[in-house]
Amino acid sequence: MTAIIVGISDCKTSTDRESTLVTYALGSCVGVGVFDPSAGVGGLLHILLPDSIMDVQKAEKNPCMFADTGVTELLKRCTDLGAAKSKLRVWLAGGS
Repeated sequence: MTAIIVGISDCKTSTDRESTLVTYALGSCVGVGVFDPSAGVGGLLHILLPDSIMDVQKAEKNPCMFADTGVTELLKRCTDLGAAKSKLRVWLAGGS
Protein backbone atom coordinates (compact mmCIF):
# COMPACT_ATOMS: atom_id res chain seq x y z
CA MET A 1 0.00 0.00 0.00
CA THR A 2 1.28 3.44 -0.95
CA ALA A 3 0.91 6.49 1.31
CA ILE A 4 0.02 9.76 -0.40
CA ILE A 5 1.21 12.51 1.95
CA VAL A 6 -0.89 15.67 2.24
CA GLY A 7 1.05 18.59 3.69
CA ILE A 8 -0.19 21.72 5.44
CA SER A 9 -2.32 23.86 3.10
CA ASP A 10 -2.37 20.95 0.68
CA CYS A 11 -4.97 18.79 -1.04
CA LYS A 12 -4.55 15.46 -2.76
CA THR A 13 -7.01 13.16 -4.51
CA SER A 14 -6.73 9.61 -5.74
CA THR A 15 -8.54 6.82 -7.54
CA ASP A 16 -5.98 4.21 -6.46
CA ARG A 17 -7.72 1.87 -4.02
CA GLU A 18 -4.31 0.57 -2.93
CA SER A 19 -3.21 4.02 -1.70
CA THR A 20 -3.92 5.81 1.55
CA LEU A 21 -4.19 9.58 1.88
CA VAL A 22 -2.30 10.69 5.01
CA THR A 23 -1.68 13.99 6.79
CA TYR A 24 0.22 14.75 9.98
CA ALA A 25 0.11 17.24 12.84
CA LEU A 26 -3.33 18.75 12.35
CA GLY A 27 -3.30 20.56 15.72
CA SER A 28 -5.38 23.67 15.18
CA CYS A 29 -5.65 22.91 11.45
CA VAL A 30 -8.63 20.98 10.08
CA GLY A 31 -8.51 17.90 7.90
CA VAL A 32 -11.36 17.18 5.51
CA GLY A 33 -11.54 13.72 4.00
CA VAL A 34 -14.01 12.68 1.32
CA PHE A 35 -14.70 9.39 -0.44
CA ASP A 36 -17.14 8.29 -3.12
CA PRO A 37 -17.27 4.49 -2.79
CA SER A 38 -19.09 4.03 -6.11
CA ALA A 39 -16.46 5.90 -8.13
CA GLY A 40 -13.53 4.90 -5.93
CA VAL A 41 -12.45 8.53 -5.61
CA GLY A 42 -11.01 9.93 -2.39
CA GLY A 43 -9.55 13.24 -1.34
CA LEU A 44 -7.91 14.84 1.68
CA LEU A 45 -7.53 18.55 2.45
CA HIS A 46 -5.32 20.00 5.22
CA ILE A 47 -6.75 23.46 6.00
CA LEU A 48 -4.54 26.01 7.74
CA LEU A 49 -6.79 29.11 7.97
CA PRO A 50 -10.56 29.69 8.05
CA ASP A 51 -11.27 32.42 5.52
CA SER A 52 -9.54 33.56 2.34
CA ILE A 53 -10.57 37.19 2.95
CA MET A 54 -7.49 37.31 5.24
CA ASP A 55 -5.20 37.23 2.20
CA VAL A 56 -6.83 37.04 -1.22
CA GLN A 57 -3.47 36.85 -3.02
CA LYS A 58 -2.40 33.80 -1.01
CA ALA A 59 -5.79 32.20 -1.67
CA GLU A 60 -5.33 32.70 -5.40
CA LYS A 61 -1.92 31.02 -5.25
CA ASN A 62 -3.00 28.23 -2.90
CA PRO A 63 -6.76 27.84 -2.37
CA CYS A 64 -6.10 24.81 -0.14
CA MET A 65 -4.73 27.07 2.59
CA PHE A 66 -8.21 28.34 3.50
CA ALA A 67 -11.44 26.56 4.45
CA ASP A 68 -13.75 28.49 2.14
CA THR A 69 -11.63 28.05 -0.99
CA GLY A 70 -10.08 24.70 -0.04
CA VAL A 71 -13.32 22.77 0.31
CA THR A 72 -14.41 24.05 -3.09
CA GLU A 73 -11.07 22.95 -4.57
CA LEU A 74 -11.30 19.51 -2.93
CA LEU A 75 -14.80 18.93 -4.33
CA LYS A 76 -13.75 20.11 -7.79
CA ARG A 77 -10.76 17.78 -7.87
CA CYS A 78 -12.88 14.83 -6.74
CA THR A 79 -15.69 15.46 -9.23
CA ASP A 80 -13.10 15.90 -11.99
CA LEU A 81 -12.02 12.31 -11.20
CA GLY A 82 -15.61 11.05 -11.42
CA ALA A 83 -16.96 11.41 -7.88
CA ALA A 84 -20.59 12.41 -7.41
CA LYS A 85 -21.14 15.04 -4.72
CA SER A 86 -24.33 13.27 -3.63
CA LYS A 87 -22.39 10.06 -2.92
CA LEU A 88 -19.47 11.57 -1.03
CA ARG A 89 -18.83 10.48 2.52
CA VAL A 90 -17.17 13.26 4.50
CA TRP A 91 -14.95 13.23 7.60
CA LEU A 92 -13.52 16.14 9.61
CA ALA A 93 -10.71 16.07 12.15
CA GLY A 94 -8.54 18.54 14.06
CA GLY A 95 -9.32 22.09 15.04
CA SER A 96 -8.02 21.79 18.59
